[in-house]
Amino acid sequence: MRIQRFLTAGVLALLAASAFAIERPFPPIAKRGTFSMGAFPEIVLNGQTRRMSAGGRIFNQNNLIQMPASVSGSNLVVNYTEDFQGNIDRIWLLDTREAAQTPAQQKISPAR
Repeated sequence: MRIQRFLTAGVLALLAASAFAIERPFPPIAKRGTFSMGAFPEIVLNGQTRRMSAGGRIFNQNNLIQMPASVSGSNLVVNYTEDFQGNIDRIWLLDTREAAQTPAQQKISPAR
C-alpha cells in the first residue's frame, strides 16, 4: 500500500512540475531572424554576414550559454539583440514552441 502511495505521489509531482514550465523573458528590443554559424566571430543572420560582439553570448533552448563552436545546424530560428555598434551581442536559439510565436506574443522583460 505504501508503494502505491509513493508512486502516486511521484506521478503527481511530475505532472505538477510540467505546469511550472518557465517561459524565457526576451528584451523588448529583441528581433527575430534565422541564424547560421560562420567562422567565429562572423555569423550569418538573415542571409547576411554579421559579427558577434566581443562579449556576445549564445543561449540554447535551455537558456544556458552555448559555445559558438558547438552550435550545429543552419537557418536556426533565433531572437537576437544588437549593441550600439550594430554587432550582435545576444542570440537565443528558439525551440519549436517559441519559434511558432511572434516576438510580440512572447513574454518580455526589461533588457539586462
